Amino acid sequence: MFVITGPSGVGKGTLIRGLRERIPELELSTSATTRPPRPGERDGVDYYFLSDAQFDRLLAQGAFIEHATYSGNRYGTLRSELERRLERGVPVVLEIEVQGARQVRETMPDAQTVFIAPPSQEALRARLIGRGTDAAAQVDERLRTAARELESSAEFGHVVVNDRLEEATERLAELVGRALQAQAERDRRS
Repeated sequence: MFVITGPSGVGKGTLIRGLRERIPELELSTSATTRPPRPGERDGVDYYFLSDAQFDRLLAQGAFIEHATYSGNRYGTLRSELERRLERGVPVVLEIEVQGARQVRETMPDAQTVFIAPPSQEALRARLIGRGTDAAAQVDERLRTAARELESSAEFGHVVVNDRLEEATERLAELVGRALQAQAERDRRS
């Protein structure tokens, strides 16, 4: 399992799309969220869009392997999303916030963790504003959170700076490819 984390707006989703083009056997786990869908997002594909009551019910049932609140919305990875893939031996990629990545690292220490960092705070601000999905106050809140998250990058197994998209995607693909090869070698030996 591969956990891709980093601040909002750093390009995790774009990098993962490029990663999956290079390593098509990777499957992306679909997260659940209480935030409303953005234009073009589809329930069950981009996220499972849940009401607060639905999220609470699943949380009480222990259905999440990780969950976090970010910018006033809740996010979580459904245990069933991971288990059905891992039972089939399919490598899984999680795109999650730093809080959730910490939880996964604690419960699944064999997970490979990669922190995606922006080249600078200014670049991150430009990306958040440029995507046009958040009001100015939300951008400011995301930047404050990002500053705290950037301080934690050393907690994770690898750091990839998303400065030049193609180079960052290639670096991520190299990391994942090496981990998959090492796992295949361990499987052959056992």
